[in-house]
Amino acid sequence: VQLQASGGGLVQAGGSLRLSCSASGVTLGRYVTGWFRQAPGKEREFVAAFTWNGASTGYADSVKGRFTISRDHAKNTIYLQMNSLKPEDTAVYYCNAVTRYGTYWGQGTLVTVSS
Repeated sequence: VQLQASGGGLVQAGGSLRLSCSASGVTLGRYVTGWFRQAPGKEREFVAAFTWNGASTGYADSVKGRFTISRDHAKNTIYLQMNSLKPEDTAVYYCNAVTRYGTYWGQGTLVTVSS
């Protein structure tokens, strides 16, 4: 199983980015999938996720109304659309999938928001 995250970069405050996480060896639509982030000197924290059947989503309070998680079943990919970015959103973003075989993580993609 491999998860490949991409789409990070440098953006000014108020800007937008879209992160992608493509998977091989696992069908993302069958499992709980989501995004976490880790800022320098801080612990990894939850950002957004789909439930196991994709019927609902959840978001951290800090990103509600600004970030949207979505997925493309055909591409076996999940996305994180991030709007109205703030400097405090600066972090390495990780995608993950919680499966019956274990929890898998992507390699992380760095998002830097300048003020």
